[in-house]
Amino acid sequence: MRRITRIATVGVASAALALSATACGGKSSSDAGDTQDKAAIAYDIGGRGDQSFNDAAYAGLEKAEKDLGVKGTEAEPSEGEGDPDKVQRLTELARAGNNPVIGVGFAYAPAIAEVAPKFPKTTFGLIDDTSKTGKNIANLVFNEEQGSYLAGVAAAKVTKSNTVGFIGGVETPLIKKFEAGFVQGVKDTNKNVNVKVQYLTQPPDFGGFAKPDLGKAAAEGQIDAGADVIYAAAGLAGSGSIEAAAKAKKWAIGVDSDQYNQKGLAPYKEYILTSVTKDVSDSVYNLIKSVKDGKPQSGEIRYGLDKDGVGLATSNPAFTKLTAVTAAVDKAKADIIAGTIKVKTAP
Repeated sequence: MRRITRIATVGVASAALALSATACGGKSSSDAGDTQDKAAIAYDIGGRGDQSFNDAAYAGLEKAEKDLGVKGTEAEPSEGEGDPDKVQRLTELARAGNNPVIGVGFAYAPAIAEVAPKFPKTTFGLIDDTSKTGKNIANLVFNEEQGSYLAGVAAAKVTKSNTVGFIGGVETPLIKKFEAGFVQGVKDTNKNVNVKVQYLTQPPDFGGFAKPDLGKAAAEGQIDAGADVIYAAAGLAGSGSIEAAAKAKKWAIGVDSDQYNQKGLAPYKEYILTSVTKDVSDSVYNLIKSVKDGKPQSGEIRYGLDKDGVGLATSNPAFTKLTAVTAAVDKAKADIIAGTIKVKTAP
C-alpha cells in the first residue's frame, strides 16, 4: 500500500508530517538508509495529476512497485509560495527509511544539498538539476532542447498561418532550453515562420507551473494573434493551453508525458498533435532499481535523444499520417544524433 505524505505548516516556524494512508510493514526511522524495499518521490509544484511532469515520475514509482516489489511513498508539495517545506519533507522521507528519496524538479536542489549529507546511506535523486552534487546524489537530467527541436520541426511543417507559439511556465534556464530547441527547430525548417514566446511567471513566483487558467489565457492570446500551433512547457498550466488550442481547433504540442494518452486531457486529444517526451518514468525506475540491486546510481545520469531519453510522441494517428512531417522529424532526429545538427540550450 502506498503512502501519500503532506507537510502541514503550523504558524511560521514548524511543520508536521501527516500521513493520509499508511504503508504496511514499514521500518523504524533508525533503519533509515539501510532498507532497500521502500522508495519515495517528492512532487514538484502542481503535484500528481498534472498530466505531465509529476505524473511521469509517478509512473516510474508505480512500475517499481509492480516489478521490484518496493513500497512507494508519494509526497505532495505544500501550498506556501515557493513550496517552503522541502527540507522538512525530504528529511521525514529519509528518516522513514525510504531509499531512494527523489525530488521531482530543479526546485529541490537546495533542499537535497542540505539533507543528503545528513543521510549518507540514503540515495537522493534530483531531477532536472546538476548544480548540487554529492556521493549519494544522482542527478537525473535530460536534453530537453533536442526533443523540443523536433517539436519545432513538426510545428513549422504543419502551420498554415506561419505563426506558432511557445509558452513557458516560469522563465528559468531549464525552460529556456525548451524554448531554444523549439525556436531553432522552427527556424531551421522554415525561417519565415514567426514564433511567439511567452512566460507565465518569473522567479521566485513558480505559480506558472501550477495554474491552468494562466496557460489557457496565454494560448488564447497567441491564437488571437494568429498562432495555429501552441507548444507549452508549463507543467499543470500546460493543460490550460491545450484546452484553449483544442477549443479553437488549433494544434497543441504537449510536454514531458505523452499527453495524447493522459485521461485528464481526453476531451482535447484530437488536437494534441504530439508531445515532447522526457523519460522521467524510466529515470525514476532505474534509480530505484539501482538501489534495490545494491549499486546505487550517483552523479550525472543523462537522458538524450540518442537513447530515447527524450523524443516526440507518435500516439495521435493524425500525426503519423502526415508522412512529410514525420519524415522531416525523423531526419532531424538522425542529424542530431549524428552531430550534424547542434541544438542550442539557450535562446
